[in-house]
Amino acid sequence: QVQFVESGGGLVQAGGSLRLSCAASGRSFGINTMGWYRQAPGKQRERIASITRIGNTYYADSVKGRFTISRDNAKNILYLQMNSLKPEDTARYYCNKVPGGYEEWGQGTQVTVSS
Repeated sequence: QVQFVESGGGLVQAGGSLRLSCAASGRSFGINTMGWYRQAPGKQRERIASITRIGNTYYADSVKGRFTISRDNAKNILYLQMNSLKPEDTARYYCNKVPGGYEEWGQGTQVTVSS
């Protein structure tokens, strides 16, 4: 089955940038809508961005204009460019198909924004 491995998180100051990557297994990657999700302690996991197989994108209002989702179907990699980071972006970030939950969640990658 499909497995996801997220990377690229870290500790950054407000206003900084990070680029997250998600390596996914399976040829189905290229035919499914993929999304980035995040979950802060005590909060429900939320989808913040998604991209269809043909490249149509969706962004939650909280990140619109700051984050950019992209995918490389040939390499089975999903990306999330995060700019102008805010402390409220602090969370663990996961990638998965949309809707989420049908595939096992990976370990995610922690993003912590200070100040």
